[in-house]
Amino acid sequence: MAELAADQHVRYIVTVEKKKDSFESLVMEHIRLNGAYWGLTTLDLLHKLHAVDAAEVVDWIMSCYHPESGGFGGNVGHDPHVLYTLSAVQVLCLFDRLDVLDIDKVADFSFPYLAMSDVAGLQNEDGSFSGDVWGEVDTRFSYIALCTLSLLHRLHKINMQKAVDFVVSCKNLDGGFGAMPGGESHAGQIFCCVGALAITGSLHHIDRDLLGWWLCERQCKDGGLNGRPEKLADVCYSWWVLSSLIMIDRVHWIDKEKLTKFILNCQDKETGGISDRPDNAVDIYHTYFGVAGLSLMEYPGVKPMDPAYALPLDVVNRIFLRK
Repeated sequence: MAELAADQHVRYIVTVEKKKDSFESLVMEHIRLNGAYWGLTTLDLLHKLHAVDAAEVVDWIMSCYHPESGGFGGNVGHDPHVLYTLSAVQVLCLFDRLDVLDIDKVADFSFPYLAMSDVAGLQNEDGSFSGDVWGEVDTRFSYIALCTLSLLHRLHKINMQKAVDFVVSCKNLDGGFGAMPGGESHAGQIFCCVGALAITGSLHHIDRDLLGWWLCERQCKDGGLNGRPEKLADVCYSWWVLSSLIMIDRVHWIDKEKLTKFILNCQDKETGGISDRPDNAVDIYHTYFGVAGLSLMEYPGVKPMDPAYALPLDVVNRIFLRK
């Protein structure tokens, strides 16, 4: 079996940000803050977070902040959204720099032109969450809001029972979860719903065997995992599926050796990076999820990952166990 090309992946992550005119940089311009989270978390998992200038990163993160609302945009000058606000909070957690935030302002993520519209106020009457002022509803936003508020120790700002009830209403007969009630089960949405229920201490709502069976059936003949039936395997589902299986104590139903081999075969061992499947172009997104998947399988030399908060375990422990 191939080995993890850790040094090459670190070099790829550190250099990719400097290539401002590259295709990858241009297509990620609107989600650069998400990209920062993917790349920096990968560096931390590989014990190389010191390869970047922490102060420079924190300054750039804060340049994406909207003080009038408390939210973060995906890049400098972009509109605030819960998607990017969570990534900003997660990156600041990596560097132990939540002190630069006005915690309550971020938790309240308010839009002055829409009454009751903040991370807490973005919660709708049915317990769901909108992503921003425009009102799109998705179980991704339920997870993101709960994860953000939990990391900031501000879960008391929302109606948690309603939030849980909405997530549970998105459960399907196959044991999985969709983006909204009646939506198709999908591994990414399942992670969001299982993660939300884990954060709120509500995993008892899940039929663990039924969901575990649906998730373990995502393993394809090549060892990789797909997101739903009849789809090709993709490295990113190494995270979405494994993290959910760990949270419901069914990860032993996956052939870890075959999955590890699949991930390692998706590496560019010369210039670094991991792709969605073997021989495809690498990108920062799949590099993160590939290394995160290996972390969940306790691959040697990779730091352990918390499956609910999507951060290195030592970072999560520092946030919640600090006296």
